[in-house]
Amino acid sequence: MLFIGLTGSIATGKSTVSSILASPPHSLPIIDADILARKVVEPGTSGYNAIVKYFGPTTPDLLVPVTDSMPVDGVNGKGRPLNRPALGRRVFGSSEERKKDRDVLNGIVHPAVRREVYKAILRNYLSGTWAVVLDVPLLFESGWDRLSGVVMVVAVRDPEVQMQRLMARDPHLTREDAQNRVLSQTDVRLKAKRCEARGKGKGVVIWNDGSKEELKAEIDAALADIRRSSPPWWNWMCLLCPPLGVAAGAWVYWQNIQINKRWREMELEEKAKL
Repeated sequence: MLFIGLTGSIATGKSTVSSILASPPHSLPIIDADILARKVVEPGTSGYNAIVKYFGPTTPDLLVPVTDSMPVDGVNGKGRPLNRPALGRRVFGSSEERKKDRDVLNGIVHPAVRREVYKAILRNYLSGTWAVVLDVPLLFESGWDRLSGVVMVVAVRDPEVQMQRLMARDPHLTREDAQNRVLSQTDVRLKAKRCEARGKGKGVVIWNDGSKEELKAEIDAALADIRRSSPPWWNWMCLLCPPLGVAAGAWVYWQNIQINKRWREMELEEKAKL
């Protein structure tokens, strides 16, 4: 089974690309890390309890307010849902304090999400799926690129496009809030450069500065190339002959380790020139 690692940055259109990949004619299963990240911090989960324990004492509005329809202990008695804008103000930003809080939050959420992703991968593998999309905002940072046969980065060339889209999507954000959220993530243009450095057939950059029709055409062309390089019949061979599947997976993993090694060397060379 081919893993297509899908990533981007906030407000670059990754969710739109994900929905296109999930729709006919592609109809690819999507393992969405954002959805899983919400699932693992629902009231009553260990992730929720850890977040409330760490952030609660210093974030009075960490939970959604009590209303007629939202009792003190939540609708199911397990606690009120997290107030995401309030939590976002605690972790988004470039100050050392915000970085520390973000690291704590990631340390709570990421391991739980990883477990859910592995479960979803196993389900799709056993169903004989040709390819599955790993929709992970922090694909490179969390190491999921090492499992991906193909990495797809959704990017925009103009940072201002990101800002305008983010504020249009989340009207409650001030420009400063939006800027903090953009700056808290790796620059998407750097992600695009890293994706291109993987080489032909292993990295695809989807530039999303134009219309949705242009975006769809670019995705269709990219998927056609991916199918040619990793046809469905190969997936069936790997499924019917597990040792072959294990060997193919190990080969992809080893290749990605080498790709990442070359990228780090390129980064060091660039820094040496400064």
